[in-house]
Amino acid sequence: MRILTGLQPSGKLHVGNYFGAMKPAVELQQQGEGFYFIADYHAMTSGRDAAALKENIRELAIDFLACGLDPEKSMFFRQSAVPEVNELAWILSTVCPMPLLAKCHSYKDKVAQGISPNHALFAYPVLMAADILLYDSQKVPVGKDQKQHLEVTRSLATKLNEAYGDGTAVMPEAIIKEETELVIGLDGRKMSKSYDNTLPIFGEEKQLRKLVMKIVTDSTPVEDPKPTENSTIIALYKLFASEADLQTMIADHQRGGCGYGDFKKRLADAYWDYFSNMRKRREEILKDPSYVDQVLAHGAKRAREESAIVLGRIKKAVGLA
Repeated sequence: MRILTGLQPSGKLHVGNYFGAMKPAVELQQQGEGFYFIADYHAMTSGRDAAALKENIRELAIDFLACGLDPEKSMFFRQSAVPEVNELAWILSTVCPMPLLAKCHSYKDKVAQGISPNHALFAYPVLMAADILLYDSQKVPVGKDQKQHLEVTRSLATKLNEAYGDGTAVMPEAIIKEETELVIGLDGRKMSKSYDNTLPIFGEEKQLRKLVMKIVTDSTPVEDPKPTENSTIIALYKLFASEADLQTMIADHQRGGCGYGDFKKRLADAYWDYFSNMRKRREEILKDPSYVDQVLAHGAKRAREESAIVLGRIKKAVGLA
């Protein structure tokens, strides 16, 4: 089984990235052949700061390795280090109906947020489809917000097979864990850099704890029961705490006598403890600056070897080889 996941280097890695894509990807390393990449081409759709992009690429590489990605079991590489992806994106563009892209929610949402409606942003799902189909990927861990783009990929694979014969493209399937398909941000909305409501995985303890304490709550008095439905604190605590601790927090909400400050402290403690081993691993990686470069170079070499096989098959099918 081939598994593929890509993450954009668009800033500090946050809890939504981890539970939505990274954690499932790391777990799947034991079940198949992993292709994990840094989506630097995709990051260019909404940014123009070359220095920031370069720094974010390296930071994401370090973070992904710290979170458990094993370069001996999986191929880890930069998207831009495999130029074949753009060649396949063009081929897919020739069978992609414009209305298929026009209905994508992500494009509409980003334009509504003030991002320039450039061609790359509009055609983002086609490049994502190329990312997936270039390696005959079978399983793709994605967050709920990327589900529609995976459906676009499946549509393009179908159209390619209909036009040039069955087997031209392999049909991928999304992996979406229901409990983490939508990670709640600090303001109760979906956790997203666009909303500035994220909880980073790595950083200074004091600063991160302050972020947790900023979670907006209602004015229920300490002695009264607190609502548990749609609780941001409980939704986040569920990600980090044991089932027993989660049930205790829920019971304390329902019973009353505990204030939101106490609940936020429990959340901050659980969150900090959850990533403790990953922080230690990150510190180890930082001691050898050349390690990350070696991992990415080796991963790109292996990825290009695999992509050449798939792209060669597709180019032959469409008449380019």
